[in-house]
Amino acid sequence: MAKRKRKLTATETAAKKRRREESMVVLIKGKQKRVPCPPTIDGLPVDEFLLRNAEPLWLHQNEMWESIDEATARTVYGVTISRRRAGRARGGP
Repeated sequence: MAKRKRKLTATETAAKKRRREESMVVLIKGKQKRVPCPPTIDGLPVDEFLLRNAEPLWLHQNEMWESIDEATARTVYGVTISRRRAGRARGGP
């Protein structure tokens, strides 16, 4: 008869939960490997969070010039608008 599997202690369970939250499982060469999760802010990747919330001045100061056009296209005077709507507001097609 096989031995019964023992229950995990509270500290072991907490450590297992912490490991699961801090890492993700990916397949590498057909094997599952545990790798650290990429950093996120409010559930968004850091780059996406910065693009959504940064002002053009901050982007310029941090040398993120390629992102300035995207940020200004989405935000005018603190109001988020779409490109299509911006064209119509100026009398465009």
